[in-house]
Amino acid sequence: MKKSRKGFTLAELLIVVAIIAVLVAVAIPVFGSQLEKSREAADLANVRAAYAEVLTEANMGIYDKKVTVELKQKQSDWQSADVITIGGIRHSVKDGDTENWIGKPGANGTCEISFDQENGTKFVWSGNGTSASNSYNMSENFFETLEKSGCLSDADISSSGNFEIDSKAASFSTFVPKIEAVLGEQSLLKNGTWAFLGNGKPGKESERYLFWTSFDTNKVGAEKKIPILIQTGDRKYYVSYSTTAERNKKNVKYVAISDHLYNKGMYKNVIMAGGGKVYNSLSEAYAAYEKVLEEEDFPK
Repeated sequence: MKKSRKGFTLAELLIVVAIIAVLVAVAIPVFGSQLEKSREAADLANVRAAYAEVLTEANMGIYDKKVTVELKQKQSDWQSADVITIGGIRHSVKDGDTENWIGKPGANGTCEISFDQENGTKFVWSGNGTSASNSYNMSENFFETLEKSGCLSDADISSSGNFEIDSKAASFSTFVPKIEAVLGEQSLLKNGTWAFLGNGKPGKESERYLFWTSFDTNKVGAEKKIPILIQTGDRKYYVSYSTTAERNKKNVKYVAISDHLYNKGMYKNVIMAGGGKVYNSLSEAYAAYEKVLEEEDFPK
């Protein structure tokens, strides 16, 4: 008997390999999309559980309960649905911010759930998928950082009715290095430009302010309008605008986050430049700050 040992030709093998490559190229994006949707489903389940926890506390008359959920998703915004519903609150991905739903989810982001007696449950989403920022510590209290640095105990600050510590003065300031030494790895103050300003005298906490912007003011230049995030010493948050100013101290030139402010009225004017809306948390204020960046053009 004659045996046949005929195999595949090179052309046939190449065709098979090409077909497999096409199938893999089609399958990988589909698999990735389904994996991202499963992450979003897990995030929504965790947020709904946190919502139930916050609402339970609110029903008991405890309205200051806040729960922060760390998100697992790797992409910005929602991939799985056009309308998201949590606890009866519906939000379309095409909608802008509302009183109950602020910001967008993203990679390494969070969702902070809280209860407002006037507007009900509030969801504040954040994530570096929607901006160039890192994943920041949204529970940070900047004035606890200032206290921890020891600057408020210094006689030059504690006796001053109007002090200023600007991050751009780090080359000659004795206070900036002290603050930088106690910053956490995910502190907002490790990025951009910041300044602590106001009344350093004991008992004047409500007259102290933290200004922060994601911009490098030295690159922006003087007399430029920039967006700023503000925290007051009594833990209120605002999003507003300031005008940069050139300084020259100890033969060092730098651009400060704002011009000199001498009294409460001038600080109030800065706050009101952004409408004066009060935000209840850093997460909420940061989401509003990101929205300003998206909607307006600023000098880079």
